[in-house]
Amino acid sequence: MLVTRERPGELADMLTARGATVIHVPLVAVTDPNDGGAALRAALSGLSGFDWLVVTSAAGAERVGSAAAQVPGIRLAAVGTATARELESCAGRPVDLVPAVQRADALVAAFVEREPSSQRVLIAQADIAAPTLAEGLRAAGHDVTVVTAYRTVTPDPDRADQLAVEIAVEGADAVLFASGSAVESWCRRFGTETPPIVVAIGPTTAAAADGFGLKLSAVATDHSLDGLVTELERVVARSRSTEHERLPRPE
Repeated sequence: MLVTRERPGELADMLTARGATVIHVPLVAVTDPNDGGAALRAALSGLSGFDWLVVTSAAGAERVGSAAAQVPGIRLAAVGTATARELESCAGRPVDLVPAVQRADALVAAFVEREPSSQRVLIAQADIAAPTLAEGLRAAGHDVTVVTAYRTVTPDPDRADQLAVEIAVEGADAVLFASGSAVESWCRRFGTETPPIVVAIGPTTAAAADGFGLKLSAVATDHSLDGLVTELERVVARSRSTEHERLPRPE
């Protein structure tokens, strides 16, 4: 199974525990914003002036968690469970709000239900993050500040690494995409050629795949790492069942 995240981490652990052989092909990397993180540091220095700190990825959580630990009154929100776990680890306390469905629009709905009156919200996210979260909260009357916590870039492999990756891709049974940026990097590097099974974590990633003409086998119903692995298991089981049905029956 090909894992395309910057670090194999929890996803690789889940796959290995289920008996898969994991091949790590990092298609995206996380680095500092163009300003070297100056805007983020300025925002975090005034964190006590906000009611909520919201993060949309584990990478964002890593960059704000220690500041949140110094402001016990700030409430914490995260788009998904893996992001929430990282934020809890860095901040040293539980996250206050995680939507049941792990999407930005679901977090907007859950936030508005919990906080009907105007709140001061700091969102720390990637440079390429969609405006869904900020626009949704602003439309509901909240005072929202958005700061770029990191940039997502495409690693530039050397020739030897490229050849090794191409060999790995040719021999893989499946590839998992957990972000639209990983899909984009894949298509720019390999085109639309993929292993037999291709699974996306959610609709945003699926939309990116569709935009590049990359055919998906499935999209996870639960837009989390666990949901991604569960969907992969479903597709593999379905594929094996279909192959079994096609086998010639003994006379």
